[in-house]
Amino acid sequence: MEKDNILSVHGLKVKFDNHVILDDISFEIKRDDTLAIIGPNGAGKSVLFRAILGLIPFEGKVEWAQNINVGYVPQKLFIGKDLPLTVAEFLQFKEKKIDKIHEVLLEVGFQKEAEHLHNDKRVLRTRIGALSGGELQRVLIAYALLGDPQVLLFDEPTAGVDITGEETIYSLIHKLQEKADLTIIFISHELQVVNHYASNVLCLNKEKICFGPPLKVIDKETLTKMYGEEVNLYRHHEH
Repeated sequence: MEKDNILSVHGLKVKFDNHVILDDISFEIKRDDTLAIIGPNGAGKSVLFRAILGLIPFEGKVEWAQNINVGYVPQKLFIGKDLPLTVAEFLQFKEKKIDKIHEVLLEVGFQKEAEHLHNDKRVLRTRIGALSGGELQRVLIAYALLGDPQVLLFDEPTAGVDITGEETIYSLIHKLQEKADLTIIFISHELQVVNHYASNVLCLNKEKICFGPPLKVIDKETLTKMYGEEVNLYRHHEH
């Protein structure tokens, strides 16, 4: 494993009941990189996350740098609206110190909550199930940050978030990376987001289709291999 790498994956294969989900996946991530993982539904993106986190059996090699703490933000958290669990109680599963919770809430964008914590504790008192999609996503990111990770994994960070909140969530992730020297790995279906935020992209369709800087490796041929002949290349241009 090269010194600058935070993660090296070689020949990773995952199969369930002799059904191959991922086959011969190899890639490396350097410290402070942002890696996007893209591919169609059923391509094995979330399975890859579970494999590199050591949550499911696999063949091949997954090697993290020493003493690395990894935070994970799931795609969805199914919670009943009337579940009697507040944001404060949820975050205290991981961190008992309320000052640290306030600090992390500020980092994920609850400025009013953190700046006026003695006067306005709306978010801390709010039930998890009553949060909006964007607020819940921020709370899940806060939960992941409470472990002081060097790496954050996001499984489709804007799933269930309204359109105006999508850019905000990705902007937040980018700001967190710049502030804390985080290495980011995220799954996305949005090519314009990948082009804008990712230093490298891993294209999957049960096997590795491409790996490298998005603007260099994503082309019509790559998209066809992943999604089929009907896909047209679309890039979002910043103005």
